[in-house]
Amino acid sequence: MLKAAYYEGNQSVRVGACAPVPPAPGQVQIEVSHCGICGSDLHMFHGAMDQRVHMPFVFGHEMSGAIARVGEGVNGFSPGDHVTVRPIDPCGECPACRAGHSHVCQRLKFIGFDAPGALQSLWTVPAHTLHRLPASLPLEKAALVEPLSVACHDVRLAGVRKGEYVVIQGGGPIGILIALVVRNTGARAVISEVNPFRLSLARELGFEAVNPKETDLVKHVMDATRTAGADVVFEVSGSAAGAETITQLARVRGRIVVVAIFSHVPKVDLFRIFWRELSLQGTRVYEPEDFEQAIALAASGTLPLERLISEVCPLEGVQSALNRLESGGEVMKILVRCSEDEG
Repeated sequence: MLKAAYYEGNQSVRVGACAPVPPAPGQVQIEVSHCGICGSDLHMFHGAMDQRVHMPFVFGHEMSGAIARVGEGVNGFSPGDHVTVRPIDPCGECPACRAGHSHVCQRLKFIGFDAPGALQSLWTVPAHTLHRLPASLPLEKAALVEPLSVACHDVRLAGVRKGEYVVIQGGGPIGILIALVVRNTGARAVISEVNPFRLSLARELGFEAVNPKETDLVKHVMDATRTAGADVVFEVSGSAAGAETITQLARVRGRIVVVAIFSHVPKVDLFRIFWRELSLQGTRVYEPEDFEQAIALAASGTLPLERLISEVCPLEGVQSALNRLESGGEVMKILVRCSEDEG
């Protein structure tokens, strides 16, 4: 039976039958293999997007799969091809799109929130969202390409260079992935995190990891850099404490990159930005080149992506997976197996 996970509001998810949508011209239908659950999905689960989604709603966007059917006019892809989806659908007409920044389109539709997502057996999407996966990349691991693309985008926009000292505030999935990409460039990555499980995992992966509740992070960084400060600071925690600390960590003309989504207006030391001529960079989603880099990195085997997968569950396990992520503790990334074929 073809199934889907439906968000129904009030922190409730129902798994039931789904009716596949035949691909229209310019679309493809994908047999979804695996789909990850991310912080934005948890945000939706908490009800923060109830005005945005139309319930019952199929969510999910971190996925991998194989093409099942191809719509009219789609070239370059065939049934059976392994693919992942860059789940953004820009309008192509707004000032941002015309300027070449369609990933931050002013009327951007994010597939998985503004259109049905990947937590279903068969998923129909625009063909322009597809990225081909090499046959050598297992589909389970390929479900991490989307969050890895976020990290590639963040590190690229930060301009991280070999030999630089980089601090990542927040050691969740995106923070760890940023650290992995930073290390791959030849820079030194230091992770700040308060969750003991995530601290331990970061250290097992070979990173220097600091609990800012136990160690003075600013002093730690200043001691390590002979009072210079970090070349780059990534704020991934989304915490008030993290926002207040970013300007204290950066060197003169250092770069601060805001990755986290803040649900409140945080306190930021603008004087310090003026005083040290700091650069403040926002980063949002990704561009095609980031997906291609992420696919190449995932396929290369140089990043221990499998260590980030805490659990793989069937579609029927989505509700419990969300509850587990909500409670925190010893969990990093949970993948959902959407088809019987495990890739």
